[in-house]
Amino acid sequence: MRRSARLLVALLAASAVLLSLVSCAPDRPAWAQRPLRIAGGGAAGVYHDYGAGLVEVLSRDFDMDAEVIETNGSVDNLRLIGEGSAQLGFAQSDAVADAVTGTGDFDAPLPIRAVARLYDEYVHVVVRADSGIRDISDLAGRTVSLGGQGSGVSVVARRVLEASDVPVDAVHDAGLGLDASILALVDSRIDALFWVGGLPTPGVLGLAERTPIRLLSIDADVVARADAVHAGVYRSAEFPVGMYGSDEPTLAMTVPNYLVTAEQVPDDLVRDVLAELFRTSTEISRNVPTAALLDRRLAIFTDPIMLHPGAEEYYRRARR
Repeated sequence: MRRSARLLVALLAASAVLLSLVSCAPDRPAWAQRPLRIAGGGAAGVYHDYGAGLVEVLSRDFDMDAEVIETNGSVDNLRLIGEGSAQLGFAQSDAVADAVTGTGDFDAPLPIRAVARLYDEYVHVVVRADSGIRDISDLAGRTVSLGGQGSGVSVVARRVLEASDVPVDAVHDAGLGLDASILALVDSRIDALFWVGGLPTPGVLGLAERTPIRLLSIDADVVARADAVHAGVYRSAEFPVGMYGSDEPTLAMTVPNYLVTAEQVPDDLVRDVLAELFRTSTEISRNVPTAALLDRRLAIFTDPIMLHPGAEEYYRRARR
């Protein structure tokens, strides 16, 4: 009899502990009970690292299945979002402008919406430090990687060449992604590479640490010509002195970068992910410095793409 009583007491105690654990466990929203896929970029780029940082905090804080997908970049990401293979992704605003109008690399408009403007990306034109190439015009007749197929880099590289009066067919395009472009430049199989990314881009930083490089300037008049023809999103800037080992200012072209989603993605998913992104931006920025540039006052400016209703709801609540 006493043994049965002790067993009953033990079972009641175990039940109480289990109930306590269940009652303390956070309620997962419905959207977090399904897999979440974020379209990033190549492993050596900021997109992939930013996506990996976001996946890490979402997986931890919502106890969910989240994954960053390796892609060639903006165009790939927008297509994945448009077809429903990814719920979120990173994209340059110029590629976004093409996607919403069904021009350029897109045969028809994509049903996409913006979540946030994240940071401005810099157009890199990289050569070896011992190269005789000093100007964009010197790329004519050279072997250059204009970016992988399906990348935003490819979009921008061609526009920079056109605005510099260098016909695209005057260069031999290696058509490589960033990882392969870096290896080809180190081995002197290409003369230059184009890249578009936040500062510093991990792959380019690693390249500069092992092989001396130089960045070519993109003059302000070239930026103005490209901006006048395409989307009105390009601006002039400078690479900071010391970036990638440089000892002098380098003129650059910048393009805003957005976090993008699809029209049909649930409002609460976008609202909650956006809240998490802002809440953990300092944490993510420890490994992804560009995450520190996230600014709620600027994040709403996503022209030419409309904000998703879930994003609008988040920003309205944040103003209260």
